[in-house]
Amino acid sequence: MVALTTRPAAPPASSPAGAPVRRLPALRHLGPNWYASVMGTAIVATAGAGLPWQPPGMRTALTVVWALSALLLVVLLTARALHWAHHRDQARAHLLDASMAPFYGCLAMALLAVGGATLVVGSDWIGVRAAVAVDLVLFTAGTVTGVLAAVAVPYLMVARHRPPLADASPVWLLPVVAPMVSAALGPLLVPHLPAGQLRQTLLYCCHGLFGLSLLGALLMLPLVLGRLLTGGPPALALTPTLFLVLGPLGQSTTAVHQLAEAAPGVVPGPYADGFATLALLYGVPVMGFAALWLGLAGALVVRALRRGMGFSLTWWGFTFPVGTCVTGLAGLGRQTGLHLFELAATGLYALLVAAWLVACTGTARRLVTGRLPAPPA
Repeated sequence: MVALTTRPAAPPASSPAGAPVRRLPALRHLGPNWYASVMGTAIVATAGAGLPWQPPGMRTALTVVWALSALLLVVLLTARALHWAHHRDQARAHLLDASMAPFYGCLAMALLAVGGATLVVGSDWIGVRAAVAVDLVLFTAGTVTGVLAAVAVPYLMVARHRPPLADASPVWLLPVVAPMVSAALGPLLVPHLPAGQLRQTLLYCCHGLFGLSLLGALLMLPLVLGRLLTGGPPALALTPTLFLVLGPLGQSTTAVHQLAEAAPGVVPGPYADGFATLALLYGVPVMGFAALWLGLAGALVVRALRRGMGFSLTWWGFTFPVGTCVTGLAGLGRQTGLHLFELAATGLYALLVAAWLVACTGTARRLVTGRLPAPPA
């Protein structure tokens, strides 16, 4: 995904003796938006594992995809650390840029997505005990990072960025959606904790993160829709970001179902029944709105393609948000037993895999040819 502003490159620094200091120029424009590729890859593994139909060989393929997401996470964490070390001016510029700063929420979601995929499918290769340990570390780091981003990025937007309402974008949702990923993936760890206070604490904390993220997203969504209705379609390169709106919808539906499935035996019976009731009464209407938004965003993407929209990193926006709708629909299918939800989840998963393959191919081709990483256009 890309930001809208371009900043001039800083002059090369020199050592006291006058010799130029190596600055790793290839990493200068490596922003936090690159973590979207990790999220989009990990969700392919997690969403596929939750489908009702598992053809032969699928589990192995999903585990390979999980391993790829873990490798991408390690590579990007290293590259971003080098970016901060060698291009601190550009890293600071990203924080002070209203179109790039929200992508710091992607760091948290990348950590969480890989951690969840490790527990769901990675355990096939490394064992359950190791998978739980890895997920616990990544979940903790991702949750802390996500909550910090949910506070710090809106603070910067209020105190420093002050973007006009005409610039409202689905990208603004990224920081506040990060805690929802914690709410959806945290319940997977509940059965692996000691019974009693620890399980209850994690479950209720995830429920609190659900509320934090949901209310934050509800405050942002009217700004995004209002911008579309009054300002028209976004720029061609930014049209794929419209799919980001599906993220809080699908992830919140996933979260309430994961909470409902983890609650029995952890909280008193009436509360466990309440979680199950909430999952159904909340999930069905929200997935209905997700279908509406998918149709609207899809139509605008087709319009943009007909007007010459080319590939960019924003195309990773077609992956993770769609994957959250797959997991949300799969949760509804498990709870209701209705084939409608199962078929919808399977169909969306096919769309997710197609989008992931296109995003992977386009990104790899531009990395090989040197067109990425590139300054924002």
